[in-house]
Amino acid sequence: MHEFVTICIMAAALGMDAFSVALGMGMLKLSGKQIFRIGLTIGLFHVAMPLAGMAVGKWLSGHFDVIATYIGGGLLLVIGVQMVLNAFSDHEAEGMKPAGWGLLLFAVGVSLDSFSAGLSFGILGTEMYLTVGMIGAMSMVMSWLGLIIGSHFQKFLGAYGELLGGLVLIGFGLKIMLPL
Repeated sequence: MHEFVTICIMAAALGMDAFSVALGMGMLKLSGKQIFRIGLTIGLFHVAMPLAGMAVGKWLSGHFDVIATYIGGGLLLVIGVQMVLNAFSDHEAEGMKPAGWGLLLFAVGVSLDSFSAGLSFGILGTEMYLTVGMIGAMSMVMSWLGLIIGSHFQKFLGAYGELLGGLVLIGFGLKIMLPL
């Protein structure tokens, strides 16, 4: 049960990045069909990227045993710091075409942090299907929420969503590296 709660919180933290970026994209006055397609694509990439990361992480943990835990915690810490810093930068989704190659590039960019998190999960040996399923589902739902809220409330929450997600990842990275 403890691992399930941890994975849910981590999935929500990773989904915050998708949420915050989707808020900006939501201001492009998208149709319901476009919102559905964008969220689904982001969700699928948030499944594929951590799967790839987990495969690499499992390989690393088999070869570097003791140090693997610190690598996994350190990666979460770095991702969290990057998300916090991004929360204060001016990254906008405006000008991005949410279809075709533009949508694929957008989904890859938003899900890159999930690869690194998957790497950490692979090193730590978490349950693969539960982990990637939760990350994908949470990112998809949070993308939809971001797109819908963004279309109604402009840029009010963007940086705060990414900031919160980054702080959660920093907390988990420190918890892994400094077990109390």
